[in-house]
Amino acid sequence: MSLPLPQAALPALLMVVILSLGSLPQPAGASELGKRKGWVIFESEKPYETLLRDLRAAVKAEGLVVVTQAGPTQAAAARGISIPGNRVVGVFNNDYAVRILALSTAAMIEAPLRFYVTEVDADHSHLAYKRPSFVFAPYLNEGGGRLLRISTDLDRRFAAIAEAALH
Repeated sequence: MSLPLPQAALPALLMVVILSLGSLPQPAGASELGKRKGWVIFESEKPYETLLRDLRAAVKAEGLVVVTQAGPTQAAAARGISIPGNRVVGVFNNDYAVRILALSTAAMIEAPLRFYVTEVDADHSHLAYKRPSFVFAPYLNEGGGRLLRISTDLDRRFAAIAEAALH
């Protein structure tokens, strides 16, 4: 059985509830990538546009193709909203697609694999990606050792791309 609260107690109760909300765990700041399982994250002293250009060149040099690019920065600017540079770059090639499809049709949902470039400030950006072996791990029961070999080869290639883009 609940007793009705006196009218005068309601503001005090409301204040207790509001103040207790501040003690709940808060999400990390939007600008913080932070460590995440399966991710590789690099800080760069290159400006955002330079890192993005160097990433595209490194992808091509490694024999892969930029398949997709998407980011909210320009669309937000068109709406009058200014946000830091933010671009997802999808990378793959047809050789990998054909080989992976032969092993697991479901695994192709993960293609293209992605790099993530974010602007921190005018002279500082981040480059991140999920390790291909992490991305394809859920499909190893279908693709077995051959899919594992493909994904570890892609791990090596993604590391080489990141290295080239960052230097």
